[in-house]
Amino acid sequence: MQQVKPKKALGQHFLTDLSVARRIAATVDDYKGMPILEIGPGMGVLTQYLLEAGHDVTVVEIDGESVDFLRVNFPALDGRIEACDFLKMRLEELYGDRDFCVIGNYPYNISSQIFFKVLDYKDNVTCCSGMLQKEVAERLAAQPGTKTRGILSVLLQAWYDVEYLFTVNENVFNPPPKVKSGVVRLRRNGVTSLGCDERLFKTVVKTSFGQRRKTLRNSLRGLLPPDVPLPDNPIFTRRPEQLSVAEFIELTNTISQLRNTEK
Repeated sequence: MQQVKPKKALGQHFLTDLSVARRIAATVDDYKGMPILEIGPGMGVLTQYLLEAGHDVTVVEIDGESVDFLRVNFPALDGRIEACDFLKMRLEELYGDRDFCVIGNYPYNISSQIFFKVLDYKDNVTCCSGMLQKEVAERLAAQPGTKTRGILSVLLQAWYDVEYLFTVNENVFNPPPKVKSGVVRLRRNGVTSLGCDERLFKTVVKTSFGQRRKTLRNSLRGLLPPDVPLPDNPIFTRRPEQLSVAEFIELTNTISQLRNTEK
């Protein structure tokens, strides 16, 4: 069987340990009957187990050589291979208003962008799981008070229950990456509304972590007109990684009220 050559420009590190592939594929076993979109299948190491489990699988692959490999070796994917860039896809054109799951061995160089795109489709992405760089995987699941907590931690945890499942060593890839990998699973929680201006919520989170060494009083000052003082609230003395999702919502509502007072 002709093998696909890993391409550094695409961040390809092909998983060679089938037991790890089987464990990752099993992260969506609770979603039988729901469409599964696999990102970056490469030579189908995850795909084979997803199909074996009876999932309704569509794959998206940007690498032409991998697409050719999949067409030859996975006839079950006939008509279900999207040869394009996931980040440019309009997923509503693929699934309409149906709920679906996302899975993959995500390229390290675009993994954060993939999860930001998942957020854009949070009303339909019921579960998102897969493997990415360990540090990034830990960041997604990071809890308040931990140094690894960041923008994606808060934005994802507002809408999903995030689990760090297990670590994967470098020696089970071709070529081996220079870092360890981590497997995560995001399950949509029951939140339908944050109870605040969601656009402002994103701005508050991104602005806070954009100057994470500063207290919130200093980092968020620019979101208000110069003549509007920040209230004497202890939350403004803290740093962003210390806050829970609920506290960021509280912070967003406070900023919103201050803006409205000015009007």
